[in-house]
Amino acid sequence: MKHKKNYQSLKLETEKGEITIEGPLSSPELMNFNFHEGLNAFRPAKKQFKAIQEIADFDEGRIIIARTEDTIIGYVTYLYPDPLERWSEFKMEDLIELGAIEIAASFRGHKIGSRLLMVSMLDEEMENYIVISTEYYWHWDLKGKQLSVWDYRKVMEKMMFVGGLTPSPTDDPEIVSHPANCLMVRIGSNVPESSIEKFDRLRFLQREKYRSLREGI
Repeated sequence: MKHKKNYQSLKLETEKGEITIEGPLSSPELMNFNFHEGLNAFRPAKKQFKAIQEIADFDEGRIIIARTEDTIIGYVTYLYPDPLERWSEFKMEDLIELGAIEIAASFRGHKIGSRLLMVSMLDEEMENYIVISTEYYWHWDLKGKQLSVWDYRKVMEKMMFVGGLTPSPTDDPEIVSHPANCLMVRIGSNVPESSIEKFDRLRFLQREKYRSLREGI
């Protein structure tokens, strides 16, 4: 599968000034900007900046950023699921994962997250993919937002809806381990029925394996 990436952008006016949301960007393009020190939810900012540059170099990798004139203050990543996770089991070329979305704390409250998702989906190439996001409550910034787990999920779902992702059932053990966890999914309009059927099997892989075991007995 050939992974084409078509640049998209928009301008967002905020009380902190104009924010540019753009991408997908390559690693050399990312290096034209500073990386906000507050983008440290996953690892120290310098290491995270290096990590998203590496993702940008993957054939399927996509990095959409939100920036001031010279500083990246938010981003969203898309790439193939981790090889150790169930979502990579069938090695689907048209299944990609929203791996991370992060906004520097001082820039939150301006709908930057939803705009990152919006710009992501402006590229018509995204219609060729099934996009997933695995949401686990233990990854959420509940203290920073001062929200309950259920209120945070409502905020998260509202943001994901802007990108066309909606909750989808699954028997994944980690997701079903807590009722606030969920699998968010967007199926592009050009995804073939064969991939949708394969993805349905993947969503209920435990059931699939149980059925195969029964049939083998």
